[in-house]
Amino acid sequence: MRVPVVHQQARRRRARYARLLWNGAELLVTLGVVLMLLVAHQLWWTNRQAREGAERKVQALEREWEWEGEGEGDRGVRDGDGGGAAADGSGADDGSAATGGGSGSRSAPDSASAASSTPRPRWTQAYAILTIPRLDLRVPVAEGISKGNVLNKGYVGHYPETAQPGRAGNFALAGHRNTHGEPFRYINRLRRGDRIEVETSTAVYTYVVDRTLAQTSAGDGGVIREIPRSTVRTGYGYKDPGYYLTLTTCTPEYTSKYRLVVWGKLGSMRPR
Repeated sequence: MRVPVVHQQARRRRARYARLLWNGAELLVTLGVVLMLLVAHQLWWTNRQAREGAERKVQALEREWEWEGEGEGDRGVRDGDGGGAAADGSGADDGSAATGGGSGSRSAPDSASAASSTPRPRWTQAYAILTIPRLDLRVPVAEGISKGNVLNKGYVGHYPETAQPGRAGNFALAGHRNTHGEPFRYINRLRRGDRIEVETSTAVYTYVVDRTLAQTSAGDGGVIREIPRSTVRTGYGYKDPGYYLTLTTCTPEYTSKYRLVVWGKLGSMRPR
């Protein structure tokens, strides 16, 4: 009877291969878990953090403006006690006098005086609230389009060289379409005639969606000019001066290759 010879070297080689395969499998599983956590952080956690922060900022702005309004009301009462009524005795305030009635709204050109009275915001300062009823969206507007200090906080950013709300020219805004609150994720759903409100400490400006450019290059600066008109797709945009609103975001979703643009025109303004 022959006794089988055990090849120790072959056994050790098989054990080494098994350990390598096991270690490789562990590494792949670990990498998969890390990637899943990163995706969850980007797609869920950053959205949650940014939305909560943006909501708190909206509430803070509303409280601040309410306090300012109460303070101005107190001053108005004191001034009224001293004979601050209208000269004709009608008691009409500045808003109704400007509009010729008691509606409190003004035409686009008349809004410039109210807009010009608003101090220029500091860099990265949140100073307005953007409301889009169709999208159930209400977010802060901050000066500048810095990712770290504005966009990644779930805010909408104002292009610094463009007009302010209610002013002649183009009030141009940028916002994330995905992650970090993604306020502009669904602006592709906006249709002509939809209302967009921009609220500041002094007034509420209502813009009306007019046109959409579904895709243009990321470097198409023409879409945010004073008279917005695409330099890439020249058939899109305007030729005449006006009171414009521009919303820009990345497209397609989860990329930054192109830009999606929505344009609106100022329809009305009412003082706060």
